[in-house]
Amino acid sequence: MRKTPWIALLLLQLLFPLLLPAQDDLLNLLKDQKPPVNYTEATFKTSRIVIGQSIENPAQGNMLFLVTHHFGALNTGYSNLFGLKQAAIRIGMEYGLNKRLAFGIGLNTDKNTWDGFLKYKVLRQKSGGKKFPFSLSLFANTAVYTTKWENPDRKNYLSSRMTYCIQVLIARKFGSRLSLQITPSMVHKNLVPTSADHNDIFTLGGGGRMKISNRVSINAEYHHIFKGQVVSSKVYDSFSTGVDIETGGHVFQIFLTNSMGENEEGFLANTTGRWSKGDIFLGFNISRIFTIVKPKSFRK
Repeated sequence: MRKTPWIALLLLQLLFPLLLPAQDDLLNLLKDQKPPVNYTEATFKTSRIVIGQSIENPAQGNMLFLVTHHFGALNTGYSNLFGLKQAAIRIGMEYGLNKRLAFGIGLNTDKNTWDGFLKYKVLRQKSGGKKFPFSLSLFANTAVYTTKWENPDRKNYLSSRMTYCIQVLIARKFGSRLSLQITPSMVHKNLVPTSADHNDIFTLGGGGRMKISNRVSINAEYHHIFKGQVVSSKVYDSFSTGVDIETGGHVFQIFLTNSMGENEEGFLANTTGRWSKGDIFLGFNISRIFTIVKPKSFRK
């Protein structure tokens, strides 16, 4: 009878190593039951809401090729084919360096303007194990026009050709159909026409997207320019509305706007058209995604 405890201890010693893996599996199972983190995707279909920046970047390793086209104003009448005889075009490229950072360059026919930008995702909307209610990105660009100097007889500087823009993009996707964004912006002009004009111009904008079907949505965008900043010319708030149509790797956006400018300085700080006067420009964006570097998980 005295040998019974020793036999029990021997059996326990033999079985204990077999029980450890089962214990580890149970702990791992409990850990796996923690809800995963789900990041919100496709708040907007492409990098533009209408003519202004959206919260979206090209995915890592992807290049977005973007053509933006504005016709002339509809109120120019039949002699100008309601604006179809005029055109302003921007051709651009955007690339996703990683999951958060993208850069882009573009050429605009308005004053032969070159521009370049960086856009960085600071915060991302997410649900599940960890929740956060909105996404936030920072956008900064530089533009320089390359046409001849208006007054070549005076001393001119390259810096006088340059403008800058800084934006904070704050967006939230409400369910599968509605997305909204707030966009405070500052445009800086190195050279302004008069001493009364401000070099720093502040605007407050916003936009949204309403999904109609899996491939079609209605978008709108508005930017308010605060009074007293531009004195030498009459400028107005920019308002644009249009339709997004997704066709495979392409997103086709057709819109109406009172802004002829296609970069940030052009439509935020230099919108001279008024909807009430018929200064409405028909335009479209065509964007196409190309995969340049495949993610490691998809490589063979």
